[in-house]
Amino acid sequence: MIWLVFAILTAFFESLKDVSSKHSLRSLDAYIVAWVANIFAVIFLIPLLLISGIPKIEPQFWIALFIGGSLNVISFTLYIRALKIADLSLTVPLVTLTPLFLLVTSPLIVHENPTVADAIGILLIVVGSYVLNLRERQHGYFAPLKALFRNRGSRFMLMVAFIWSITSNFDKVGVVHSSPLFWSTALYSYLAVGMFPIAWFNSRHKFNQILPNLKPLMIIGLFHAIAITFQMIAVTYTLVTQVIAVKRMSALISVLFGYFLFHERGLEERLTGAAIMVSGVIVITLF
Repeated sequence: MIWLVFAILTAFFESLKDVSSKHSLRSLDAYIVAWVANIFAVIFLIPLLLISGIPKIEPQFWIALFIGGSLNVISFTLYIRALKIADLSLTVPLVTLTPLFLLVTSPLIVHENPTVADAIGILLIVVGSYVLNLRERQHGYFAPLKALFRNRGSRFMLMVAFIWSITSNFDKVGVVHSSPLFWSTALYSYLAVGMFPIAWFNSRHKFNQILPNLKPLMIIGLFHAIAITFQMIAVTYTLVTQVIAVKRMSALISVLFGYFLFHERGLEERLTGAAIMVSGVIVITLF
């Protein structure tokens, strides 16, 4: 069961990455954070890659990197913007909606079709997303779902979940045709390079924020690198699906951090909603 320890550590540091990002975004530009944090993640990942060794790279890897990397540049930008403008406890649990969108993308890209367990898990995810905004029910039974689309940060995170339903398929292709650690390093390198023109176009007049804030930006990158490293260690002991299911516990941890660190309201319904959504992910991935 050592894989479970590493998978839980993955969830914990993934949540710490979100918390440190949310804290930095109070005073820093979102595009600066998205760009520089990826640079530091690569800096921390490269020594681990050199220790583990460079694997044989097959041609399909480069196609997956170009398509998945380009889409992830968009999703990471939206992810950071969502954290900046909305509550951590409301936005982060929405990434568990990715399996819902996978019902559409997986059959088209990798020809994987849903099962009965998928249907049950997706129902739990939809119920959980409803519970996240349960306080809105006083405005009508459909108000909690409408609130997801009214909140700008929630809309951004919904787009992230949809993009991840596409990129997760290319992640699989990239890992199979290289190695987990090499794929992670290459992907975050692509993100760091791809984020530069976006940061330059939108925030070049704020580049003076970087040097005085190297420490918090480095911490975000460090948590990012630690999370992905523990994830790669965990998958050497068990199935990838089991690790990802446990990793989604970061949604629950982020809800708690949002309440205790940022004094976000609605702990009861958001914790309950996140727990239901995570259970849906576990049903889908483990059964």
